[in-house]
Amino acid sequence: MRALPGLLAARAPTPRLLLLLQCLLATARPSSADGSAPDLPFTSLPLGEEMMANNFSWESHNISLTEHSSMPVEKNITLERPSNVNLTCQFTTSGDLNAVNVTWKKDSEQLENNYLVSATGSTLYTQYRFTIINSKQMGSYSCFFREEKEQRGTFNFKVPELHGKNKPLISYVGDSTVLTCKCQNCFPLNWTWYSTNGSIKVPVGVQMNKYVINGTYANETKLKITQLLEEDGGSYWCHALFQVGESEEHIELVVLSYLVPLKPFLAIVTEVVLLVAAILLCEKYTQKKKKHSGGITFCFLKSDDSNGIENNVPRHRKNESLGQ
Repeated sequence: MRALPGLLAARAPTPRLLLLLQCLLATARPSSADGSAPDLPFTSLPLGEEMMANNFSWESHNISLTEHSSMPVEKNITLERPSNVNLTCQFTTSGDLNAVNVTWKKDSEQLENNYLVSATGSTLYTQYRFTIINSKQMGSYSCFFREEKEQRGTFNFKVPELHGKNKPLISYVGDSTVLTCKCQNCFPLNWTWYSTNGSIKVPVGVQMNKYVINGTYANETKLKITQLLEEDGGSYWCHALFQVGESEEHIELVVLSYLVPLKPFLAIVTEVVLLVAAILLCEKYTQKKKKHSGGITFCFLKSDDSNGIENNVPRHRKNESLGQ
């Protein structure tokens, strides 16, 4: 079988074409003045994730430090969806900027040289750019400037907090109650409710007629519990799922019997009944003594209102014959 001349020519490139390809590769290869590889402004991502990152919004944050800073500077950043992040730290000193060592860490792990460092006047700038896609990239990112002493600035990335009820929710046996969780200015992908059985969280069984989960808005969830029993009391947790992490909040439910609020009242009534009974018995005892003694009789009531000291209060009865 014969090959076409055009294909043979394509298989054997001419020397002139090879020289042209080498020149193109030489001009495209990155280089630096000192011959070392240049610093990369971004963390490297797989090709698929890099294409996704082009559609993410940018989050830019900065921290300012000086050689006289006495405490580390921290900044809390709330994030609920994937984003491109640009972090900048600036350090102002009266010393030699070339003697300042700059490093970055994520949590306790030191990052590679994929950050930029520049200087303007007496201020040193360092910039770190990266992409947060999931919970693995969340956490604390810190810049360090080491001169005579070390100065640190930290960016803390976390998902939005949930808000429930700070105080215990009190209800009564047989009633219904509604537990509510909200996420201010955020929209979780999914909500889940748990109840605590000892130290174990158990998903609330919505298949039972006892529980109803609903939410009018995407940033809140409600758990309705009907026909309350005393054993329904305890801790309930609302759990929110975001693209870059999870968040949860707990609500304490206290279920009381209707007799509980009546206990103080019943105690007072019991004391009053005992006191009235004691007075009546004393009156009866006094009348008997008056008939038999024919003179003055005394009735002593023992009081417990004197902190352990007995007060004897005599009650005097005079015979009618003495008054005549």
